Amino acid sequence: MPAICASKGNAMPHPDLSPVDRPSQASMDRRHLLRTAGGLAATVALGGSALGRDFGPNAPPQRYPDPDIVIIDEKRFKAKVGNTAIQRVFTGCLWAEGPAWNAQGRYLVWSDIPNNRQLRYLDDVNRVSDRFRQPSNESNGNTFDTEGRQITCERTRVVRYEHDGTATVLAERANDKQLNGPNDAVVHPVDKSIWFTDPGYGANSLYEGQRANTGSVQPFQKEAVYRIDAQTGQVTKVADEPLKPNGLAFSADYKKLYVCDTGITHYPNAKNIIWQYDLDGGKLSNPGTFADTTMDGKSGFADGLRVDVDGNVWAGVGWVGEGYDGVHVFAPDGARIGLIRLPEICANVCFGGAKRNRLFMAASQSLYAVYVETRGAHFC
Repeated sequence: MPAICASKGNAMPHPDLSPVDRPSQASMDRRHLLRTAGGLAATVALGGSALGRDFGPNAPPQRYPDPDIVIIDEKRFKAKVGNTAIQRVFTGCLWAEGPAWNAQGRYLVWSDIPNNRQLRYLDDVNRVSDRFRQPSNESNGNTFDTEGRQITCERTRVVRYEHDGTATVLAERANDKQLNGPNDAVVHPVDKSIWFTDPGYGANSLYEGQRANTGSVQPFQKEAVYRIDAQTGQVTKVADEPLKPNGLAFSADYKKLYVCDTGITHYPNAKNIIWQYDLDGGKLSNPGTFADTTMDGKSGFADGLRVDVDGNVWAGVGWVGEGYDGVHVFAPDGARIGLIRLPEICANVCFGGAKRNRLFMAASQSLYAVYVETRGAHFC
């Protein structure tokens, strides 16, 4: 995909930037032994955590296998690489969201909502430009379409940044009402349609937007999932079962759509689940629970998610604490099979890198990354 040229922010080094961790060239046998050994140890002590772990620039090297990459189901979770470690790529955000990978440009873009900016990680030089786009209209989720154009969920609208840097508004109203506050977006590669969620977080917050100045924190309309037709531009509501639809992703075969529900933030009776829909053309059917985020009697909520080539769902899950917050990995049947523990609450994830086998994790104040033995199912 061609690089976006909307911004000319300079790539500047950051003191917390870690060296790029290249994939191991070790044999499959050695990799399997490292993965299995770490998995068995972690499975026995699932409740433990690397308390006090230093992710700073002067931290000592992490001993392999990384204890915070946890194998829950040894037979089903095959993605752990025994001789790699979780790295903190950048820190200094207030709330990091929406990582998206541009393959041709070899960079990752993500949002820092309260700071009203987008940042860019340049893979080939291992540096971060901390003002890729500023102001960003309190942007949240990001993705790229099949032509390499950046799609961004801003405070009250969905926009596309063209190759010449101009912005095209794709959606700001639905059902004859203003959108609440778009959150995350994905692009279908066949019909080029854009799917997005509209829970209304940023627009209803003085910290992340402007709406609180009006004295109201209520949404403009029922929170929902929408589809933008690539040919007509028509915005159509396709689902409203989730109380606060947040992150969304297609299954590896594009036959299902997964949607995170973070309704518990505003509705006491909400369930911390990931919804699953059958997808046929531009329509959804058979809404139901794909996965419940409860683990060991504790339940946080899933914010964003992505899918790998094997159909596993990688979700940023948090708001519980050490040993729980991070990335939870679910098999295609919804069973939790793996866990990446982070010292911060993880919002969204994205597969990137030259082989699409590096998982980037936007987590509160920082961006983390780790190599995995799988690839992202989709181009972004």
